[in-house]
Amino acid sequence: MEFRIYYEDTDAGGVVYHANYLGFFERGRTEYLRERGLSVGELVAKGFIFPVVRLEIEYRSPAVLDDLVRVETVVLSVGKTSFTLGQRVERVADGRLLAEGKVVLVCVSPAMKPKRLPKELLQAFAPSC
Repeated sequence: MEFRIYYEDTDAGGVVYHANYLGFFERGRTEYLRERGLSVGELVAKGFIFPVVRLEIEYRSPAVLDDLVRVETVVLSVGKTSFTLGQRVERVADGRLLAEGKVVLVCVSPAMKPKRLPKELLQAFAPSC
């Protein structure tokens, strides 16, 4: 997915505030699922919740006001109750890598008990695994 960096995304130094990359990654994960016909809201309504249990991020280069950036998401691994995604944020104009990370999400019930991944999610991940 692509989007533009707004003033609200930046810090006092004029670069994207480090914590905002977590939101960028979240949007990227949501759009990754949407492109594969899945809605996070519909999965939640069916009793599948996906909290982040681990996140690694490495900042490579700053994004600044008005940059057009792209978030790329790939499946790295899939288990019975969890999955790991690789994500990167790049500047569209020059392809420069701005940040990259790895995120582990676990499937839980509304009572926060671990639960097997839903079949529709496994099917959406199948071409990537």
